[in-house]
Order: sequence, then C-alpha cells, then structure tokens
Amino acid sequence: MRALTIRQPWATAIAHADKRVENRVWPTSYRGPVLIHAGKAMDRRHGPMVAAVVRGLQLEMGAVLAVARITDCHESAEERTPCTPWSATGQFHHVLDEVTPLPLPIPWKGAQGLWVPPPALLDQVREQLDGTASRVLREEAGPC
Repeated sequence: MRALTIRQPWATAIAHADKRVENRVWPTSYRGPVLIHAGKAMDRRHGPMVAAVVRGLQLEMGAVLAVARITDCHESAEERTPCTPWSATGQFHHVLDEVTPLPLPIPWKGAQGLWVPPPALLDQVREQLDGTASRVLREEAGPC
C-alpha cells in the first residue's frame, strides 16, 4: 500500500471528477492500491477544465481524499495522442482506476514520491470504506 501527495485542485479532480492519470516526471513500477492525499500547496497553473470540474467543491488541503489503484505507468512519448484529456506531454502517466472518494477527508501530513502510509492512517481509511472495499484494502495492503 502506498500514498501519493498531489497538489490541489488535481487531488480533488481525481477524487470527485474523471481525472484518471497523474502526471509525474518520474516513472513507477508500483501497481496496487494508493491513497490520494491532497498536499498543502495549491497549483495555480490549472486551466478552465479544472475550474469547471471542481467548481463548488471544497478543496481540502493536507488530507487523504480517496483510495485508488495504480494500474499502469507509461511515458507520454510512447503515445501518438494523449491517453486522457488530463495527460501532459513530456511526463510519465500514472494511470489510476477504481477511485473511491472518502466520505470525510482525513487530515494527515504527506510526503514526496510514493510513501508508505502508517497503520493508524490505514485504520482511519478502512473505517470509511464499506465492508468489501475495506477487506480488499486490508488484503492488498498486507503487513505495514
């Protein structure tokens, strides 16, 4: 189990809209569940597409917003056309699937890169998931 800190409004676009790729300058071989953590910094470089999808939503800062699954990572140079409207050229695309927003954001300090969430945080996440999702997360997360 890993977590990924993402600046706002991108974290909210993943949790509550259709953003299913996270653009990074580094690749990852990790595949599996990941917590989507909203960092404490705002990325002011977003455009009208982002404003339209997050309009009216609270942009939580410094909190876990969702659980997702990283299913692929590929370099944009491998694509003739972007894999999604959210894809950036010159980046590695961390492909996200099975995004489940949490009913309540969980305040937590993030970190750079893919970080390992502590057991106390995973317990708080599991409390908000239904029985099936919580069981799958427990089985896939394994020992912390």
